[in-house]
Amino acid sequence: MKKIVQDNAPQSAERRRFFETMGKFGFTAAVVAGAGGALVSTSASAAVSKEEQDREKNAKYTMTIGTAYILGSSRSYPIMQLDFKENIQNFTNGQVYVKLAPGGQLGAGGALVQKVQQGTIQAAQHSIANFAPFAPVADLINVPYWCGDNQKFTNLVNSQAWAEEINPKVAAKGFKPLWYVNIDPRVVALRKGIDKGPVKTPDDLAGIKFRVPGSKILQQFYRLLGANPTPVAWGETPAAIKQGVADALDPSVEALNVFGFKDVLSSVSFIRSVPDAQVYSCNLEWFNSLPKDIQEGIERASEVTAHQNLAKVPAARAYSMTQLAENGVEFYTLSDDEMAQWVAKAGHQLPAWNDTKIELAGSLQTFDKLLEAANTRGKYYVHDM
Repeated sequence: MKKIVQDNAPQSAERRRFFETMGKFGFTAAVVAGAGGALVSTSASAAVSKEEQDREKNAKYTMTIGTAYILGSSRSYPIMQLDFKENIQNFTNGQVYVKLAPGGQLGAGGALVQKVQQGTIQAAQHSIANFAPFAPVADLINVPYWCGDNQKFTNLVNSQAWAEEINPKVAAKGFKPLWYVNIDPRVVALRKGIDKGPVKTPDDLAGIKFRVPGSKILQQFYRLLGANPTPVAWGETPAAIKQGVADALDPSVEALNVFGFKDVLSSVSFIRSVPDAQVYSCNLEWFNSLPKDIQEGIERASEVTAHQNLAKVPAARAYSMTQLAENGVEFYTLSDDEMAQWVAKAGHQLPAWNDTKIELAGSLQTFDKLLEAANTRGKYYVHDM
């Protein structure tokens, strides 16, 4: 039965307050006030709104950042967008005002990447898989079983090898990666009505219609495993799963929860193949146009926000799993023997990946250099599953 909310209910009052604040002070002021719990008080809402107005008025530069996630989603999916906004503004001494465009209001995935590349907006959050069609070298992380674990991924993207070999190729496409968002590895999630779950070995994927993003590497990965890769845009994926257009998908458990898949899934298997990682990309031309001290402030803000993200990962995972479990989703952790079957059938060590490594990294030797970086503990720690 549809829930009826009376006009004088708290939900309606807060909604009205949001639109009132937005009408007076703008969208960003309203969402910041809402995230801080200030909408329930007229005076508190006005104070937050005035602070936002003053910051925007006094700033020399405005930086629009688009994301696919609503404010408050970091409880389940540590995208840290409000933290990033605050850090940029503070580390640039108020010279940059960040205007957030959360919740997909400017698009999601590849649509946001394109807007950054074109300079329509200054920066955006999106998956590395959706980054791949625009900056193909980033797709290297989707080669399976070499940097799927959180710590290996963090080691890799913060390494000197990544800075030397990958960042220049990304820059050549017009982007500056600000910071890489660690979420958790991709999983295998089956929809309700599929009798094969939970998935334990690659044989369990035989014939499964597997939703994949724009990454050609992920499509090849699931073909090697015996599944039937089915490219579906992220915004269309919930409907595709519900309608049976696809039987399975592979985001992290955090993404499954925050995007509302908990009532359509039967099981989740932790195969730890590939990072379900995100990145905040910035238009390189815009960034390079900024004074040096502003550039350094944004880079420092990126580093600090990345630290906050790493600390948030285990709590977000625990919350997401609790929410999914309450809806009857079953979780399965592979045994060592089962994991070995996945690696043997589709891992990076197979000759089938050599052409991809050469195309994206430039040579097998360069890929091996990056592989060593992934396996070398850097200065950052993150919790693994």
